[in-house]
Amino acid sequence: MDLLNSYRLAMRNILVNADPGTMVFLLMMPTLYLVFMGYMFGSLIGGIAVGGSSIDYMSFLSPGIISFQTLTAGAVAGGMLWSDRRYGMFEQILSGPYTRAEYLLGIVLTTMALAIFGAIIMLIISAVLTGGLALTVAGFALIIANLIIGSVFWGAFLLALAAISKSNQMYNSIQVIILFFASFASTVFYPVSTTAPLALRLVVDFNPLTYVANTVRAGYISSFTPALLDDEIILVVVTAAMFLLSILSYRRVRIGLK
Repeated sequence: MDLLNSYRLAMRNILVNADPGTMVFLLMMPTLYLVFMGYMFGSLIGGIAVGGSSIDYMSFLSPGIISFQTLTAGAVAGGMLWSDRRYGMFEQILSGPYTRAEYLLGIVLTTMALAIFGAIIMLIISAVLTGGLALTVAGFALIIANLIIGSVFWGAFLLALAAISKSNQMYNSIQVIILFFASFASTVFYPVSTTAPLALRLVVDFNPLTYVANTVRAGYISSFTPALLDDEIILVVVTAAMFLLSILSYRRVRIGLK
């Protein structure tokens, strides 16, 4: 496998998605969440306990929105496979000097790049809204590392979904449901209380986006507690499992749509 070929495919994917519609999806929706929910709920919610300290709601929400970028970037990555299959680009790419493995790695690199790009924009917006950030070097490194892991998970998940979907409409419909379900059934927007219904708490605990949000939030507020290691282990394990599953699904993708 030629890594340079994967890099070329990733650059091509990024350029294809550098259109106003995709940028609105990647940046506008998270920004609206950050502004409206941050100020509206922030005026109603007091301090939130995280990692043994109390933070305001905007400081809780900001890293959650940053982690949300892994999901939106993964949605774009999954859409790339279906778009390429629909318009015959997948067949043309594989008939050239590119292999399936290089194409897959190109999708993964695209997801990472879009997630990190979106996260940095959200960090800048967060700094403006909160009057500045107190990020440490270790905290920033933790954020980037978990954005990469999280983007691999969601990129692999939605790539597998695109691989098994029978139509573009089916893929888009399921993707929208996953996008909203995964984001709201996680700790992106709010902490999970022990008084919440057990069924909801279990859904949140089984949602990988919860662990992306928890680890990114730990880096955002520089809270390095023992619970962070547990979240990291869970996130790495489920990401590795999902990546292997996506490879198996991707191998079954045929040239064309039939």
